[in-house]
Amino acid sequence: MKVPTGSCSGAFEVKKSKFLYHALFLSDQEEVKKHIAAARAAHPQADHVVHAYILGKQGDIFGMSDDHEPKHTAGRPVLEVLKGSGITNVLVLIIRYFGGTKLGTGGLVKAYGEAAKQAAAGLSTEPLTEKHRFLLQIPYPLYEQVKLLLAEFHAEVSDERFETEITLEGQIPDDHAELLQHQLQELSAGTVSMEL
Repeated sequence: MKVPTGSCSGAFEVKKSKFLYHALFLSDQEEVKKHIAAARAAHPQADHVVHAYILGKQGDIFGMSDDHEPKHTAGRPVLEVLKGSGITNVLVLIIRYFGGTKLGTGGLVKAYGEAAKQAAAGLSTEPLTEKHRFLLQIPYPLYEQVKLLLAEFHAEVSDERFETEITLEGQIPDDHAELLQHQLQELSAGTVSMEL
């Protein structure tokens, strides 16, 4: 399985109906409603905000919505494309502006499927790896060197706090954690250790 490393957006038109697509990383189901609400707020005139998502190491948690399009003509084709892509922890939103010409059920399935294909194809991904959360407290003089080490070991820093010491929080791939811990010990002469 692969996971998104960024997001992807685009648009195309079918018989004057505009389809805007957004594909992005999703860490849990709670985020789905937030992203749908944001899409509705950004596109208040849109007729439909269709979505599908896949979560989990095996891609076995998923959901979708046709958002008032005829049943199984919107969310289902998007979900099927995602299932075939091998990408997990992904959400695809498709915003439709109706152009005045009905596409019919076959036309809708084709258009939403095409939007999902373009979204999946444009998404940059990396192999899914187990990651550990980490917490690290370091003295100010080691900050730049530690940041370089974290980047070298593909650690993602999500929070930095500058107090009497610098506190870094983030995630690191499971297979890099032990070696990074060793490098931090060497760099700091044993004074810095990483909490996993």
